[in-house]
Amino acid sequence: MLKTLLMWCIILWVALLGLQGQIMAQDLMHTVVIDAGHGGKDPGCIGKYLKEKDVALRISLKLGEFIKEKYPDMNVVYTRDKDVFLALDERAKIANKNNADLFISIHANAASPKAYGTETFVLGLHRTESQQKVAERENSIIHFEENSEEKYADFDLSPDAIIARQIQLSVFLDQSIYFASNIQKEFGGVGRFDRGVKQAGFLVLYKTTMPSVLVEAGFLTNPAEENFLRDTLNQDQLANAIFRAFQQYKNTIEGNQVPIVDASYIKNVKAGKPVVASPKVESVAEKSVQLKDSDIIFKIQIDTSRDKLSLTDPRFKGEDVSEYVQDGLFKYTVDAIVNDFEAAKKRREELVQKGFQHAFVVAFRQDERMNISEAIAQSRKNN
Repeated sequence: MLKTLLMWCIILWVALLGLQGQIMAQDLMHTVVIDAGHGGKDPGCIGKYLKEKDVALRISLKLGEFIKEKYPDMNVVYTRDKDVFLALDERAKIANKNNADLFISIHANAASPKAYGTETFVLGLHRTESQQKVAERENSIIHFEENSEEKYADFDLSPDAIIARQIQLSVFLDQSIYFASNIQKEFGGVGRFDRGVKQAGFLVLYKTTMPSVLVEAGFLTNPAEENFLRDTLNQDQLANAIFRAFQQYKNTIEGNQVPIVDASYIKNVKAGKPVVASPKVESVAEKSVQLKDSDIIFKIQIDTSRDKLSLTDPRFKGEDVSEYVQDGLFKYTVDAIVNDFEAAKKRREELVQKGFQHAFVVAFRQDERMNISEAIAQSRKNN
């Protein structure tokens, strides 16, 4: 008992010293390492048309392009930039060797055909069966590696070991959660369903010594999501969402803005609660706005029912759906587009192509539905 207590005291002391050092040394970001999951002989999860390794590589390369275009002086390092196999421990070594300021590992998900949405993980205890399965699947790459038992002998993923690792890297964990929450918010802003920020015991995150996240961009086992991910424009859209989250993170770390994730959010993630990002209204142009009382919110209504439906009902085809009640009926909408009726019409056309034949645009002001003609006129005045 005394020995265990002493061990925890030492870990806490080391963590505090590390935290003080990180705060004092915190300056401009120089290097980001982007890790495309799987590769080569390891395809990752497989859908009807896609392999995880290919989706992850495309999004990773595009993310790097966005970063380099905006920040030419930023050192962008890829763990792989082509279809090659790379061991899990090598990915962490690349990040550590390059003294990375941030590590982003990109993947696609697999589960039942009904599962959909995006989620971003940080290192921690997997508290649910689904979180454990995600970790086990992403860790299964070691079966493709030679001498894996010897290589990963010191990768202790027991609860005590992970907690100790979290304490050692406590400052990185808070930053990782902050970055992960930004990613999920940006995904929500482009219409992806937010499954939250979660923790799990990922080997690829275990040995990194910087803020690190693992992004699951969608489910290849869901036909609608696989079709979404087949489109290179959609892949670019996801990469751009991660890039915008990176911009927010970079500005915060470098002292250019105040973090928008409060202590309770970080506390809940650390407690093992999958936290869904707070709703954020964005235009199709993907520009965050502060709503005014006169602003018009256009949404696209895709279904109406006399009975209350689950927001994950298969008929919604994986769309991020909101519900409102009017005249005793349950009505279901997607998106929240501010003062831009033309953008809403374009989004409606996309939804019709996806199979929502009876989709139409509705308008709200201060959460009250209003006449569409009046809404269009008011939105034009607002612009």
